[in-house]
Amino acid sequence: MGRRVTLAEVAARAGVSPITVSRALRRPDTVQPETRARIDAAVAALGYVPDPAARALATGRSDVIGVLIPSATNAVFTDVLSGLYEGIAESRFDVQYGITRYDPATEENLLGVFLRQRPAGLIVAGIDQTPAARRLLDRAACPVVQIMETGPDPVDMMVGFSHHDAAAEATRHLIARGYRRPGFLGARMDPRTRRRFAGFRAVAEAAGLYDPDRSETTETPSSVGRGGELLRALLARHPDTDAVFCNNDDLAMGALFEAMRLGIAVPGRLGICGFNDLEMMRAAEPPLTSVRTNRFEMGALAAKMIRARLEGRDPGPALVDLGAQVQARASTAGPAAGD
Repeated sequence: MGRRVTLAEVAARAGVSPITVSRALRRPDTVQPETRARIDAAVAALGYVPDPAARALATGRSDVIGVLIPSATNAVFTDVLSGLYEGIAESRFDVQYGITRYDPATEENLLGVFLRQRPAGLIVAGIDQTPAARRLLDRAACPVVQIMETGPDPVDMMVGFSHHDAAAEATRHLIARGYRRPGFLGARMDPRTRRRFAGFRAVAEAAGLYDPDRSETTETPSSVGRGGELLRALLARHPDTDAVFCNNDDLAMGALFEAMRLGIAVPGRLGICGFNDLEMMRAAEPPLTSVRTNRFEMGALAAKMIRARLEGRDPGPALVDLGAQVQARASTAGPAAGD
C-alpha cells in the first residue's frame, strides 16, 4: 500500500506554507490565482488526497452533507439527488447518501454512522422518524433539513409538501371531471401513503362519494405489475368503479395496462390519476394525469439552506412548503370522453 502524501509535502513543492495550501483547498477564492495554480499543480503531481477525518477533527465537521433516502432506484429520489448536487455545485461540499429501504431501524443505524463522521449537514427524507432517530437528529451538531414532506414539528429546517392536501386536490379533480364512483389503489402503505389515502377519503366523504370497500391496498412494495393486480381485484368487487386515484405513478401505469387488457376505455369508462408525475405519465397513451411533486427543487433548496447556514447567511424560513400540482391529462378527461 502506498504512503499517503502529506499537506506539508504539497506546501514544500508549491513553495508556500501548509496553512496556505489548506486555505486554497478549502476556500480557493481566498488565495491569489498564481499561488492557487502552483498548489493545484503540486496536488496533481504528488497525487495528494485530503484526509476528511483529519479535517473533521481539526474543524469539528467534515465537508460532507449526509443524505438519507428510502431508495436509490426510485426515480422520485434520483430527482431529489439531482437537485442536491445542483445545490452544492461550485462549493466545497460533497454528498454522501445512505439508503434506508423504508426501514426505521436502518434509518436509526445510518444516522449514527453519519453523525460519527461529523457531517457538515444532514438531509433526511420524511418526518416519521422513530423516537430514537428523532433524538439523534435533535442532538446533531449540524444543520438538519427534513425533505419530501411538511409537518408541525421540524427538527431544524424542512422543505416539502402536504401529502394529504396533494391527494385531496387530485380527488377534487376527479370529482370535478364528473367521476362519481372513485376508488383508491395503494401499495406499501407507509405513513406518506396513508396520508394520501386520508386526503382522498376526506374529499370523497365530503362529496358523499366515499365507499370504504372501493379501495384496494397492499403492504407489499409498489410496482407497475402491482398496479394491474390491484385494479383487477378492485373491479372484481366493484365493476362500476369509474375512476382510481393511485398512490403513485407505477400503480397508475399498471392500472392503465390492466384496463387495456380488459378492454376498458380510459378515460371514458375509467379515469386514472397517479402521483409524482414521472416522465412516463406524459409519454403514456392516453397521457396520464398525475400530481407533480417538486422533487428536484426540494433537493436543491435543502442543499442551499444548509450552505447558507454554514456560511453564516440567512437560510430563509425554517419551513418551506413547495406544494404539489395536479397535472391534468387525457386519462381523466371525464366519464363521457371517448364514448
